[in-house]
Order: sequence, then C-alpha cells, then structure tokens
Amino acid sequence: MRLKYTRMYFIPLLLCQFAASACNRAGSQAAGPQMPPPPLVTVTKARAEDVPVYLDEIGKSYAFESVTVTPQVAGRIVERHFLDGADLAKGQLLFVIDPRPYQAQLDSAKAALAQAKAALELAKIQFSRYEKLEAWQVVSKQDYDTVRNTLEVDQAQVQAAEANLQTATLNLEYCYIHSPIEGRAGARLVDIGNVVQANATALLLIQRMDPIYADFTITERDLPEVQKEMSGSGVSALVRLPADAESHAQKGNVSFLDNTVQNGTGTVFLRATIANPSHHFWPGQFVNVRVVLATKKDAVLIPNQATQISQKGPFVYVVKPDSTADLRPVVLGQRQGDDVVVAQGVAAGESVIVTGQLTVAPGGKVRIASEAAPAPGQTPPPAASGAAKQGK
Repeated sequence: MRLKYTRMYFIPLLLCQFAASACNRAGSQAAGPQMPPPPLVTVTKARAEDVPVYLDEIGKSYAFESVTVTPQVAGRIVERHFLDGADLAKGQLLFVIDPRPYQAQLDSAKAALAQAKAALELAKIQFSRYEKLEAWQVVSKQDYDTVRNTLEVDQAQVQAAEANLQTATLNLEYCYIHSPIEGRAGARLVDIGNVVQANATALLLIQRMDPIYADFTITERDLPEVQKEMSGSGVSALVRLPADAESHAQKGNVSFLDNTVQNGTGTVFLRATIANPSHHFWPGQFVNVRVVLATKKDAVLIPNQATQISQKGPFVYVVKPDSTADLRPVVLGQRQGDDVVVAQGVAAGESVIVTGQLTVAPGGKVRIASEAAPAPGQTPPPAASGAAKQGK
C-alpha cells in the first residue's frame, strides 16, 4: 500500500515540473534571442598640426677639434701639470722638458750677439775715419773698400746673432708645452723621465667636445632636396643617442655637404654641428640624426596605435555621429613620435578608434569607453537593473 500511495504523489509532481519548464521555454521564445552589446572602444580626434618633413639617418659623433700634442724640441720630461681626463683651458701648462740645455744655448746666443755688436761698433768707427781720409785722397781706394766691406760683414754677423738668439729663445719656450686648444685630455702617453724626440713623440690627445660634430650620409636620391634647402634658409638636424627619447634630441645645423658621391655606395657625406655643453655626446658614439628639410602645414595626425593593416593596405575605424564604425582606407605619411601623419582618408576633427578595433565590425555600433560606465549616482543601464530585479 505504501508503494501505491508514493506513485500517486510522484506522478502529479512530475506533471507540475514539466508544465513549469514548458512555460519558461515559451516565455524565452516570446522574448526573442539575446543580442550582444556593442563593442567597447576608445577614440581620439584627429588633429591638424605643422609637422617637419625629415630624413632619418644613422651617424657618428666626432670632436669639433682634435689635437695630438707633440714636442718641438728633444729632451727629458721633468714635469707634468694635468690629470688624465681633465678639462683643459687653452694655454694651460701640460709638460716641461728639461730646460737647462736650452737655457745654456740662449745664454751663448746672447753672448754671441753682444760680441757681434761690439765688432760692428768698431767697424763703424773705422769706416767713419776711412771715409774722411778717402775724401781727402789720403788712403787708397782698395783700403777704403776693405773697411767698408768689413762694416757690412759685421752688420750681417749681428743679424745672424740676433736670429740665433730668437731660435734659442723659442727652443727654451718650447720646453714648456701648453694646451693649444680648450678641450678634454685623454690618457697621457708619456710619463716623467721619458726622453722625447722633436716632432715625433706623441704626448697627449686633446679633443674639444663643445660644440661637437655628427657625421652621417644620405643617398644620392635625397641629395637634390638637401641641396635646395641648404641653398635657402639652411637645414636643421635633430641629433640624439639611440637610448634617448625623441623628445630629448638636440637641435643643430647641417654645416657641411661633401662635394662628391661615394663610389659603390651612392651616398653623400654630411656633417651637423651641435652644442654640447653638458658633454652628453661623446666622440666616437653612434647617433640618430633627423635631417629636417621642411615643415608641412596643417598635417592630420592620429595615434599610430589607431592604424591597422589589411591585404589592401592600412586602414582605420572612424566613429560616425550615429555611433557606427566606418572602415577608412588611409595613406600614411611619416611618423611623428607616437603619432603618424594621414595624407588621405581622415579629416581633422574626426573621431578614430584607438583601442578595441579587433571586436569592431564595419558599419556596426560601438560604445565609446567614456560612455560605458555610469557616473556616481547615475541610474544603471536597463540590463543591469533587470538583472538586479531577477536576483531579488
């Protein structure tokens, strides 16, 4: 009897559950299929700005002046007056070569000059006497000519002694070696006690680093445009180290254009001059050089992140006033930092999609990120409100 009563209660329960399930399915079909919400995107407006037209090249920095200091007299180094790597002023004392032999030569030259002058004075006195006697015809013409010749020889001896004195003075000055330029010292190449030879032994390399050169090349295809700009108002250059951000590039001027195209490479050598007071650039470093040829007025700029590539070329999505996405093929120009120039396809002021492009369909609706989240205290969207009611 218990089994019979159980079956009698179980069957009506199943019938009730089946009826409730059928009602739910009927309600869902009547409501229709659930559509996904429009994709969420971020946008920015294309803007018009004046931008440079440029060439990007790789170059190398070189010192504005570079001098290898060599002695002009031979001798032994007895003093050094600088530290390796120090900043040197023009005329600063660097080395001293033993001056004693050259001081002796100078003293000897002074004595020789005094002797020559004394002989000249005696010759002048004798010539003055013979000149009067020759006028009275007391002395022979030969004796008169001999005295006059002696005077001229003694005058030449004085001139030679004066020249020797100047040479000895210079040699003594050359014992004290000074910096010929303002710059930075390298590592010394000799120490105190070394014997150096005149015009042969290198003592020190000095390089002037402010300003500094940036040497680079361009292709012969770009040469006519560079020549045109250099003949006008000049060509500026933006130079930076590879590790520097583009915003930290130092501005300089292209100061030299070579007079020939290199055989085999088809390139032309150029040089830019850049101020370098902080010694940010170092001779021998590789640098990035941007040669600014002209300025493009009112160029349309968009973030480079907004561009996409398809088989037909680059394109962007533009959000129209009705919140639909319009696929626009574009012609891109040069990069300008994080932005890129759009030569064709987008006008200034139009809204382009920057992120979320992968979920966007051409012509489909989109939600702009700033419109997606309600402000504090604002009524949530209907979907969210319905979900809350169902939860209750």
